[in-house]
Amino acid sequence: MRASKGDHLLVHGRIVGQHDRVGEVVEVLGPDGNPPFRVRFEDGHETVMSPGPDTTVQHHVSETKTQ
Repeated sequence: MRASKGDHLLVHGRIVGQHDRVGEVVEVLGPDGNPPFRVRFEDGHETVMSPGPDTTVQHHVSETKTQ
């Protein structure tokens, strides 16, 4: 799994009733975009994680202005 700063990680709930969580990658600690990642979740909690198979990456698309 590869991610860049600004990408979002969607961590799916593993048990019934557990909600999905979304976190923003604030720092990539592994080589070439690989884990571990420093992630900040919507509630402000920040952690270092190596995502498992229950996580997907939503790549950040930067907007470019044309003149």
